[in-house]
Amino acid sequence: MKILAALTYYKPYISGLTIYAARVAEAWVRAGHEVTVLTSRHSAELPGEEVLNGVRVVREPVLLKISKGAVMPKFWMDAAAYVKQADVVNIHLPQLESALLARLGRRYGKKVVLTYHCDLQMPSGVINSLANKGVLWMNDLAFRSCDAVVTNSQDYADHSDILSKIKEKVRIIQPPVELDPISDEDAAAFRVKKMADNFSPIIGMACRFAADKGVEILLDALPKVLSEFPHAAVFFMGPYQNVLGEAAYYERLKPRIDELIETGHWQFMGRLPDAEVPAFYRCIDVLTMPSLNRTDSFGLVQIEAMINGKPVAASNLPGVRVPVQRHGMGEIFPVGDPDALAEALIRILRTKQTYSAALCDDIRQMYSPDNVAAMYMDLFEKL
Repeated sequence: MKILAALTYYKPYISGLTIYAARVAEAWVRAGHEVTVLTSRHSAELPGEEVLNGVRVVREPVLLKISKGAVMPKFWMDAAAYVKQADVVNIHLPQLESALLARLGRRYGKKVVLTYHCDLQMPSGVINSLANKGVLWMNDLAFRSCDAVVTNSQDYADHSDILSKIKEKVRIIQPPVELDPISDEDAAAFRVKKMADNFSPIIGMACRFAADKGVEILLDALPKVLSEFPHAAVFFMGPYQNVLGEAAYYERLKPRIDELIETGHWQFMGRLPDAEVPAFYRCIDVLTMPSLNRTDSFGLVQIEAMINGKPVAASNLPGVRVPVQRHGMGEIFPVGDPDALAEALIRILRTKQTYSAALCDDIRQMYSPDNVAAMYMDLFEKL
């Protein structure tokens, strides 16, 4: 089968959406399908076209950026040709071009499946507000032309004003998670090489440094945690400098974080190579996901932690709370409540040995990209 996947950002850009799309696309290739990704050339250093792990990636030039969105006139000119070549069109939302692609799919008799990652919530401001309305309008047009809409959980679908209006088209497929296993020896070597000594327990956070991730909630919670565990430290995995659209947020929190870095209670690990990511999870004691709004709909990092036997403290947001509810690996706390986050972290750290690692293999299999890709193929064939 020939599959066209379309999204605004693709590798090497890092976000939950791009990781999801890449894992599924590469799993389709492993299953013998032909996959083309149509995306933005978000950095001039990237090639216009290349093959990544068997996936053909076509990047269209960006005329201008509005917040995290990209305006790509050539995308609009070239889209029809790529849709014609495909059997199925898979569009990852939110995306400005979604309506165009969905209507082209209908025009040329292709099946169109939308993957709805999250409700869009852009920063305040006149331009962002107009861009937000434009994307929502395009998404609405795409919903009318598509055959099905995939989202991560029934919980998120039930609480989404948008998805609740198109219940008959919604299909639930869990997101793909993939991490290579790692030996105890390699995990110990990573700890010695990458992590500050004499700090325990370790609280992990894995994401882009962005306002919607709730970094300040963790900062506000830390004093109470440190009063109980004076040698605790936060290890932050992921890009934190020059994150698109987040410079002001980083600068606002930087003085507080610098104080913690000086005392050893905070360490930025940056973007780790794929081979080192499992070691990060093996070395932490708990992962926290203090997300603040619906731009997070699940949290792949929660499953990455759980398949390594590590519990999670997650915000009580629709979708985000699902991994803890489903697998019992952690605690849920009220959104934006640092005291509640501190209490959840303290309870988990006091009883971390009670969280069973016996579930790891079952969780890993449930979210394997090959399993998720097969569920998509089943949906495509039914359509």
